Parts: sequence; C-alpha cells; structure tokens
Amino acid sequence: MSQIVRIEVCLPEGHWAGEATRAHSNAVLQIIETMPLGKGRGTAQIASEQNLLDDLPNLRGIERVDNLGSGKASVTIASGGGGFIKPLRTVGVVPRTPFDVIDGWADWTIQCSSEQAKNLIQEIQQNGIQMRLKSTRSSEQKLLTKRQTEVFELALRRGYWKSPRETTLTELSLELKVAKSTLSVMLHSIEGKIIEKYSQEIFAQY
Repeated sequence: MSQIVRIEVCLPEGHWAGEATRAHSNAVLQIIETMPLGKGRGTAQIASEQNLLDDLPNLRGIERVDNLGSGKASVTIASGGGGFIKPLRTVGVVPRTPFDVIDGWADWTIQCSSEQAKNLIQEIQQNGIQMRLKSTRSSEQKLLTKRQTEVFELALRRGYWKSPRETTLTELSLELKVAKSTLSVMLHSIEGKIIEKYSQEIFAQY
C-alpha cells in the first residue's frame, strides 16, 4: 500500500532555491516543474516575486535564467547548485509539483511505499537535514475531493488558518477564481471533514 507523505525540509546551504528564499524570507518561490539533467545539473520552471527572480543570476547555483513574464522564469541549475537532495535520490522518490519553498524550507508531498517513506525520513535525519513531518496517510484514503484538496492546500500555504491570518477569504476567492460565498461554503465543508476525521484521535489523547 502506498503512502502520501507531506514533509517540510530545510534545503542545505548552497542549494539555489534555499539560498534564494533565505535572501527573500517573505517571498514564496513556487517550483512549477523540475527536471534533472546530466552531471548533477537540472532545469526548473518557477514563479515568485520579481525581486527574487532578479537576484537569481547572482547565485552560484544558477547557470541561466530566462524570464517568462508574469512573475515566472525558467532556470538552468549549475552542477552542484542543488536539485533533488541526496536523500530523495538515494530512496528514489520525487516530490509532486508544484511545491513551495519559503525561507529555505521546501514543502513536499511525496507518494511512495511505506518502506520508502520510512527510509526517506531516516536518510534525511542521517544527513543532518532539518525536517518537519506534516502528515502521512494511505493513498487509498481520500478524505477530500480533488477540488477540495486543491483549495485546502492553497489556503494552508497562504496562511488562511494561521493566527493572525495571512490571507483573507476575498484574496483566496480571487486567486481561485470562485465566488466568495462559494469558497466560504467549500472551506466550511473541508473544515468539517477534517474535524470529524481527527476528533477521535484528539480526544484519545486525554
């Protein structure tokens, strides 16, 4: 049975995405697509704030930057510039795209076997890389619909449930291109499902 693991990993020093976001700690760098090339090189299509994109050519880990407009760019990663970190390569798993990198931390969702999930966490720890395991579940368990999952992940990344909130219902509705009232109902449904799913686990702790 496969697992879906959500994990946050602090990218090591010298990794281009880690260096770029640590220099712009309030910016969100979205990795839209990434592809390894030969000799440790790679390419990535990204989206971020313009000031972060403007600084990319100054990083040692970046060989070339092609501005695609609208806050997007295509980057060629230099050899040793940091693509998939060693634990990912060792275990043989790849994070889903798109994913966000904020202040040096990559937010990855990975589908793999239970054994691979266990080995990945062990490899990350053995390599001295900071990590935060956010969740793990069976891929057969579908608590939310595909659309609800998309809305939930975006709201979570944008800090909708943080205190104080980092985004508003209005801002989310504009980004998702749905009516504010529709989004409110959808978020209420998502919250209800999650609360119902995990309430017994919480009560069992007391």
